[in-house]
Amino acid sequence: MSSTQGWLVDRQARLRAFDRRRPWVMDTLVAIPFVLVSIPNIVDDPVRATIATLLYLPALYWRRRYAFPAFLVTAGIETILAVAGVSVSAGLVLLIMLFGVASRSSWRALLWATGITLALLIAEIYWLNPVAENRTLTLFLVIGTEAAAVASGVAVRTRRAYLIALEDRAERLEVERDQRARLAVADERARVAREMHDIVGHHVSVIVGLADGGATLARAREETAGLAEPLHLIGETGRLALADLRRVLGVLRNENGNPELAPQPGIDDLDRLLPTVRAAGLPVTYSTSGDLHTLGRGVQLAVYRIVQEALTNTLKHAGRGASAEVTLAADQGEVRVRVRDNGRAAPAEAHHGLVGMRERAAMYGGVVTAGPAENGWLVDVVLKEPA
Repeated sequence: MSSTQGWLVDRQARLRAFDRRRPWVMDTLVAIPFVLVSIPNIVDDPVRATIATLLYLPALYWRRRYAFPAFLVTAGIETILAVAGVSVSAGLVLLIMLFGVASRSSWRALLWATGITLALLIAEIYWLNPVAENRTLTLFLVIGTEAAAVASGVAVRTRRAYLIALEDRAERLEVERDQRARLAVADERARVAREMHDIVGHHVSVIVGLADGGATLARAREETAGLAEPLHLIGETGRLALADLRRVLGVLRNENGNPELAPQPGIDDLDRLLPTVRAAGLPVTYSTSGDLHTLGRGVQLAVYRIVQEALTNTLKHAGRGASAEVTLAADQGEVRVRVRDNGRAAPAEAHHGLVGMRERAAMYGGVVTAGPAENGWLVDVVLKEPA
């Protein structure tokens, strides 16, 4: 859309908005010139001319909502006043009404209005208020004025239709732009999902294959049997990572936003998480209190991810010889998660997972406290079960 078209659409929209709020303003602006033109007639014949002027005013205010009926009322009033010999520049009102019919009513109504106006003006010129001189010239002037009123009304109708078409086109273009943006996002999500699956998935699959092969070989050799269990745990952890990766990528690649997801981990899955952490070299003790299994799936997922992230941070930063203690306690609609380690206290900025913990806790009105504790580091989180 060009700048001129945009300016026209904007002006039209503002004018229509103002007119919808105060329609009487535009109607009054049309009525004022008629009243001013009628002042000389009111001075010559105060009573009858004033009454005649007032009779025309309602039609001027109705002309936009009921264009053709208002025209018929005006034509009837003008006929009566012409027979009575009262003159208040009624021809001006009739032309205004004809303009309204041309700009707002059907083509059939415009044809009738044009014929009625022409017949009424001819009757006034030759019979009702006969013109003494130059009747033919007056008739041509009247016909020209009538044609100008009709042409102006049709031009306004065409312009209005053009601007409405521009608005519709602008709306369609906006919808198409949004659709193209959504398609571009979907394509990019699918591309990222494919690349992550091809790159990360390949390497994790290789790790799983090597771990499974090493575990099998370790079991076959009794002298290295002690390696079988850690290698088996590496393989299991790799398979869980692949499952999580495919689940997340399924969200990216699914266009409907409803991928088939495996069940999200909960508190019971900590029994599978903790052995992998121990196999990685971090002794972990685990204790619970309260009825944790009645917690909702969302809260259980938050607990699992918080424990997982806290233990991951401990593995990264606590150092050799550290151990950790995980405690879960549920009581009166709240669950408390405490992960304490006795390793060296890492700086707060090293624990990047704290942001994710706080976000998860905020979803359930929880609070996260993390920082150096006596002989180590403590993560203390309180979550509230949704009512």
